[in-house]
Amino acid sequence: QVQLVESGGGLVQAGGSLRLSCAASGLTFGDYTMGWFRQTAEKEREFVAAISWSGGTTYYADSVKGRFTISRDNAKNTVYLQMNSLKAEDTAVYYCAAGPSGFSISDYVRLGKYDYWGQGTQVTVSS
Repeated sequence: QVQLVESGGGLVQAGGSLRLSCAASGLTFGDYTMGWFRQTAEKEREFVAAISWSGGTTYYADSVKGRFTISRDNAKNTVYLQMNSLKAEDTAVYYCAAGPSGFSISDYVRLGKYDYWGQGTQVTVSS
């Protein structure tokens, strides 16, 4: 079965950096657009970033643009989220997701474009 397993979360001070990883198995990784979302107890799950199957196209939420970078390694079936200049408001559980390719990258802001989800990894930014 399909599994997406996130790692790399933790506690970091404001201004610091973290790199999240998401290892995929049970699917043809190169057939999927990959996304990162985040959720807190107070807010619904929100889009963070997406990357096309080839890695050639990326898309970011305005709140993270210029601070976060999404990338992928298709040989390793892994997608990454490099998070720099972290702020307290970035504190959340971060989820990766896989959606079938074929849509405009901006469509992947919607949760419904994804078929598979990981279990999440906690990121806590202390101010």
